[in-house]
Amino acid sequence: MRKIRILSCLVGIFLIAISTIIFYCAYTQENRDTLFQVSTINALLDGLYDGEVTFSTLKQKGDFGLGTFNALDGEMVALDGKFYQVKADGNVHDVDNSAKTPFAAVTFFDCDENIRIERGITYDELIKYLDSLLPTTNIFYAIKITGTFTYIEARSVPEQSRPYVSLSEVTKNQPIFKFHHIDGTLVGFKCPNYVAGLNVPGYHFHFISKDGKRGGHLLNCEIRSAKGEIDYTTDFFMALPRNQEFYQLDLSKERQKELERVETRKDIDIKDEDADEDF
Repeated sequence: MRKIRILSCLVGIFLIAISTIIFYCAYTQENRDTLFQVSTINALLDGLYDGEVTFSTLKQKGDFGLGTFNALDGEMVALDGKFYQVKADGNVHDVDNSAKTPFAAVTFFDCDENIRIERGITYDELIKYLDSLLPTTNIFYAIKITGTFTYIEARSVPEQSRPYVSLSEVTKNQPIFKFHHIDGTLVGFKCPNYVAGLNVPGYHFHFISKDGKRGGHLLNCEIRSAKGEIDYTTDFFMALPRNQEFYQLDLSKERQKELERVETRKDIDIKDEDADEDF
């Protein structure tokens, strides 16, 4: 009788284990609508520029997104599974799997809504248009806008050396690029306001040209015509750094105004480049 009870317990444990494995396999398959994020935006503002997550790992978490690189070495754009590094000199490079990121956000892009932009609109008009389409402000959205742009203003950031200064200090001298009559894609997210301190509340876009040679963090644009795709993203996973530098940061401070300056600042060192496309 005792052997039977032991056997029954073992069978029960086995069935629970199998059920758990099946559950997590199913969850992984159904959970493509997850924003996977490395670290917090406030940690980046504070100058935490050394990451632990490799791009080999990041590519397993999404095929679409944005971020930066160790030592803040440029802007990252991920589109259709290809990852780009836009450096401060304006050159775009492929990303090695061994490279690491101190901050990034990616998802697997699955379109839930298609939109068309058939007349010229400014960036502010684009934001108002997107706001009118989104069913709620309480979830995340991955947004892809592909088309022809009358102009693009984008920035990148130069690689830093220790001791690191804050991101607001870095962006005082950020290189800014202007591209005219260019085809490409805006890659970005809209995050809920309640993620303040974790990510950028509202819209955050990076740009990559159709030929993969130009890009950066979007500051402004005018769209001539484009198609848009929106992916409703209802789950959020954040991988935090596991080091003493992160543990000792004071992340309780309110940094929203500082973040807005960093995200939108337009300072010196503007490079004006004409694209190949001409209309």
